[in-house]
Amino acid sequence: MLTFIVRYGYVPFMLLGINGAAIALAASGAPKWSLVALILFAVVCSFAAERALPYESSWNAPGPDRFRDAVHAFVNESLILVSVAVIPLMAAVIPFDGLWPSGLPFVVQVVFAVLVADFGITVVHLISHKVGWLWRFHAVHHSLERFYGMNGLMKHPVHQTFETAGGVLPLILLGMPVPVASALAVCVAVQLLLQHSNADYRIGPLRPILALNAGHRFHHLKWAGIGDVNFGLFTLIWDHLFRTYSFDPEKRFSSDDLGMAAKPDYPDDYLGQLAEPFRRQT
Repeated sequence: MLTFIVRYGYVPFMLLGINGAAIALAASGAPKWSLVALILFAVVCSFAAERALPYESSWNAPGPDRFRDAVHAFVNESLILVSVAVIPLMAAVIPFDGLWPSGLPFVVQVVFAVLVADFGITVVHLISHKVGWLWRFHAVHHSLERFYGMNGLMKHPVHQTFETAGGVLPLILLGMPVPVASALAVCVAVQLLLQHSNADYRIGPLRPILALNAGHRFHHLKWAGIGDVNFGLFTLIWDHLFRTYSFDPEKRFSSDDLGMAAKPDYPDDYLGQLAEPFRRQT
């Protein structure tokens, strides 16, 4: 019974339950700490699902990367929350009235924000695989050698800033309210947990549409060019349009498929990963 619940209920619980709670809290003006607590609860649920129904049991084994990934997650989630905090300051310097659809129901505004952010982040992500100096920062994320929820935020803070800007700046220019941004921050955190989850869940006919773990594993294939697929954060809509969508239902992943073949000795400690993009490239 537990296996069945995780396989078919975990994704709806996270996408509808956790995100729904975030939307309700943000709409009611709840204190920001309640949204932080909700993210922490989502992390606990992520670990529980991965242990109840792992895709690859060895990816659940604690290793030296656990502390590193926790630091990455803390730093980068803090950057996301800071970006929410500075929205009123950014809005104050916009030289025109925003075009935000404030007349729509709050939940629709959040869905609109998710779709706009999805496009901006997908484009920055795709460009990061094409432009050398951006790739050096993004490569931190591709150095992972096991696939589990916490490494969704295993990113260099410089690249995290660029991705966040790609998704959030268009929304700020449109006049996104802070409560919508707060709900969006939780949605991003939940999506990263799901997208990199080691839980062997199923989403049926939504697999080619939602950017979740089955499709995102192909993005982490370690061979240059082969992993340049499935760039979307929330959806795979833009990957279908950009012709970067890829999926093979027969493919089974292991740690041998992950990482970077061109840099097998990429630093695996936090400070080493922060410094690596600034080192002379050979």
